[in-house]
Amino acid sequence: MVMGGLFFVIGFVTWLNGPLITFVQVAFGLGPVGAFLVPLCFYLSYLVCAFPAMAVARWTGLRGGISLALAIMAGGTLLFGECVGRLWYPGALGGLSVLGAGLTLLQVTVNPYVTLLGAPGRAAGRIAIMGIANKVSGIIAPVVFSLLVMPDIGGVVARLAAAVDGGQRAGVLAAFARAVVVPYRGLALVLLLAAVGLRHAGLPALCLPAPRMPAAMRRMPVRAWVGVGIVFVYVGVEVMAGDGIGLYGRGMGLSLGSVRFLTSLTLGAMLAGYGVGTLVVPARCGVARYLAGSAALGIVLCLVAACLQGAGSVACIALLGLANAMMMPIVFPLVLHAAGDRQDRAAALLVMAFSGGAVMPQVFALLIGPVGMQVAFIGLMTGSYLLIGLYALVLSAWAAHPVTKGLGSGA
Repeated sequence: MVMGGLFFVIGFVTWLNGPLITFVQVAFGLGPVGAFLVPLCFYLSYLVCAFPAMAVARWTGLRGGISLALAIMAGGTLLFGECVGRLWYPGALGGLSVLGAGLTLLQVTVNPYVTLLGAPGRAAGRIAIMGIANKVSGIIAPVVFSLLVMPDIGGVVARLAAAVDGGQRAGVLAAFARAVVVPYRGLALVLLLAAVGLRHAGLPALCLPAPRMPAAMRRMPVRAWVGVGIVFVYVGVEVMAGDGIGLYGRGMGLSLGSVRFLTSLTLGAMLAGYGVGTLVVPARCGVARYLAGSAALGIVLCLVAACLQGAGSVACIALLGLANAMMMPIVFPLVLHAAGDRQDRAAALLVMAFSGGAVMPQVFALLIGPVGMQVAFIGLMTGSYLLIGLYALVLSAWAAHPVTKGLGSGA
């Protein structure tokens, strides 16, 4: 219950990026490339900070690292809100980077912590339960943000268009941006209270297994490295479906008032996927088969979205949450257990792979001009699902390995 509550908090912070992209486009007058600096700065922190975070986790322990991570996240959240309130975009991006650094430390501690809480064969189920808490929060967060911060974003855009001089325009933007400050102060306080509370929650002291051989002799198996690459691709897909859907919806002709809630639709589909996956994997379906089926569903939804326009196409993108839901719960524990004595390194590399959420949205934004919104989005997503599906086929070939077999991945 304590860990589920923590994942609820993580989801609230992480899934604000979707409506934030729409918000900064209006507040700072940005195009797609500039607006997608939000996920770029957020997720690049995973790449830069993963190994330093692992070093900190070894010093503090997994339990202590979780509390420290929450405190860092509180600082980044406060910095972001204050800088946006002053219409200073570089400072706001710096706040997102600090927030991402705190989340990096949290990821290198909390995911291994949940994985080690019980038997390896049930790790996917435990992570899926955490994912349910994360996605319930993610459904709520964009709605709360939109209602508190930009309840009349269409009216703001209209007033900006009608502004007769720079002073009037600046006044409209200043009032719009200041709406962020109080909610982000409150969120920072919640994170700080969670950091203090977790130190007194009676959580068991768990550690990653200590290496049993000299560092020079320790090597991660090829299957672990391949899994890290797949996590990079998967996180890019998840961020595109969750955070990029707003820009996609605008390209499909939906209004600003409508697109601010689209992230919640994607996460609602993910929540449904977690519910199904928790019941099915591994009791009724091996993880390799389920992963292949998820990738196939993603490809089908992308192809249907490519054939449609308007709300129908956007609905298919939201349904990608259903295809994405169980991919991380399947791949993360597989890689961690396949790493053997290098679980500490594998955990850091897996978190570094979350930087796929920085790379793919920026590639998408850069491709919009040359090839168009829909072609860029569908092309990137379809290619990514093909790679994930290929990995599932390779996973089936590895099914006889004790690590994979123990996790219920037999085809």
